[in-house]
Amino acid sequence: MSAVKTLAWFGLIGWMAGGTYWHVCRIKQLCDGNPAPTVAVSEPEFSVPSLDIEDGKLSLHSPFNVAFHRSGAQAGLEAVKPQLDALAAYLKANPRRKLTLTGYYSSQEENTTPFENLGLARADALRQYLIALGVPADQLLTEGKLLDNLAFSPQDSTYGAGFAFEAGEPVAKVTEAPAVPAEPATPPAALEKPKGETEQELAASEKFESIFKTMDLYFPLGSSEYIKTEENRKFFDEAKKYLTAHPGKKLFLTGHTDSEGPDDVNLNLSKRRAEAVKKAFERKGIKATQLLADGKGETQPIADNATRAGRKANRRVSILVK
Repeated sequence: MSAVKTLAWFGLIGWMAGGTYWHVCRIKQLCDGNPAPTVAVSEPEFSVPSLDIEDGKLSLHSPFNVAFHRSGAQAGLEAVKPQLDALAAYLKANPRRKLTLTGYYSSQEENTTPFENLGLARADALRQYLIALGVPADQLLTEGKLLDNLAFSPQDSTYGAGFAFEAGEPVAKVTEAPAVPAEPATPPAALEKPKGETEQELAASEKFESIFKTMDLYFPLGSSEYIKTEENRKFFDEAKKYLTAHPGKKLFLTGHTDSEGPDDVNLNLSKRRAEAVKKAFERKGIKATQLLADGKGETQPIADNATRAGRKANRRVSILVK
């Protein structure tokens, strides 16, 4: 009889232990062996803010916007040129209207420009574009604004700028430019036949005409040192003289790649090559504040990327004084 009671007690204890284990470990998931449930956190999708410029009867809109690379001051305007061209026409028709251009920047960006902050440099890039279209300089004001929540795309670009008119009614109206998708920066019809089959031939084909006309520099395979020729030496010598005499002017160095490989890799590669040329020019005596390096990646080809010679022609750094 005692043996039966003992077995009954063992059975009861086992049943209680098993029930407790099942409730605590399986249902409540509180035992050490059970990993905490994971919650998938999706990162917010990046979206380009729309461009909206209004003043009285002026109403310009586009789903695209002005673009700047991280820590860059050169404005990407291809997608919104119709709107900016219409804005320039409006300002010329309303000479008493003043427009403040605001460039946004983040404290996480590096300012390599001669301006007090990167926002001012970005605003000035827009100002110079409008001045080139004939807008009087005294109608355009600039300011920089720090935004630490400034968003960047997966390609490391930020979009947007401020366009604010001073109070007062405009006196003339300009027809709004239609908000249409931008054409490719270089349409297929504009692609040229490469002037050489090798990097050396391409470099030799470049002829110096003026520091205000783009010249392309080419690189040996796997090298960051551009191929030096008598023609690009002439460009450098003339540019150095001009920049010394005109401290407010700049030499723009823009890197380009072919279309092979990921977009972000090509963009970074084009920037690195432009920076390499910038450092080479600094060593030769041009002030760093007068050298602006940027990269466009694969977005501005001059030859067909479907051919080997075309890809070589597209791997270049363009230099131009403005």
